Amino acid sequence: MSWTISPAVADILKQGAAGEGLNRDQALTLMALPLHGRESYALMQTADALSRERFGGKGENHFHIGLNVAPCPLNCRFCALTVEAGIFTESVTFDDGQLLEWARNAEAQGADALNLMTTGNFPLARFLEIGRLLKSAVRTPLVANTRDITHKEGEALLAAGFVGFYHAVRLGEGRDTPLKPEKRIATIQVIKDVGLCWMNCVEPVGPEHSPAEIVELMLLARRYEATYSGVMRRINFPGSPMSGHGMISELEMARLVAVSRLVMGDIPVAHCTHEPNGAALMAGANLLFPEVGASPRDGQADTGKGRGQAIDRCRTLHREMGWDPDRPSNCFRQAVAGGQMKMESQV
Repeated sequence: MSWTISPAVADILKQGAAGEGLNRDQALTLMALPLHGRESYALMQTADALSRERFGGKGENHFHIGLNVAPCPLNCRFCALTVEAGIFTESVTFDDGQLLEWARNAEAQGADALNLMTTGNFPLARFLEIGRLLKSAVRTPLVANTRDITHKEGEALLAAGFVGFYHAVRLGEGRDTPLKPEKRIATIQVIKDVGLCWMNCVEPVGPEHSPAEIVELMLLARRYEATYSGVMRRINFPGSPMSGHGMISELEMARLVAVSRLVMGDIPVAHCTHEPNGAALMAGANLLFPEVGASPRDGQADTGKGRGQAIDRCRTLHREMGWDPDRPSNCFRQAVAGGQMKMESQV
């Protein structure tokens, strides 16, 4: 075993540690490091130290609520909520009482955001109603996680109380999904234009994805200045057409989280991993997603009764790995301040 780090890798890590971000070639160099080698662990420690310094030790929990279970006609190959998956044959939207219960419980347990997810054909008018309902009931910031939108629809989301929008150009976009990367990127620009915080993740990563295409999405997150980015691995639900590819390990995901973190540099205010795991919390991630309701990774209608992790479990995981979930969130300070300034200017 080598006890030294090559000068080239050391120089990349030094630049990354300074929060300067990395370019494509530097990121690909890190992607090629042996997973169990000293240099990979040095990479993860560098990313971890950068996040702990820049994020002030804060452990973020963004509570995912999947609003509806439905056989979605978009048929993304990695998603359990599709017609072709055949797992869910009827459309069901969780009722207002259930949504309010989840939201209030999440707030009481210290959630930093509510991430409201829908299938691709969920009516936007109903989504706005739910946003207004939850906005009136809890103070926890609302993040939309729904289909591509126009500027007018983005402004409607803002008016309904949303402060953020999770949106990703997925790996295999246009190949494993019916959507084009250009359309997804256009929505990212809409999100930025209307003043929503853009939340992102490089996902869903599987063994079939090349280092080059993974790094390209890391660089996209930096180029469009995501509020947070990170890495999510693909989870193969029962009968998934992607099962033949297998899945990456949590350790491999942690290494990818670290590369993504150094690529992002001083831009993000948090860095995510999914599903919740301890390894990535030692590699630059500080943001976890507890889950209830529908999930693209689960055959249960309510993932809170299946794969989904409870918020108390995620908070415990943060504490076990030296992150403090009780500190104020870093993600929405600018958005809240901007909203206050806008209100003051109208008085």
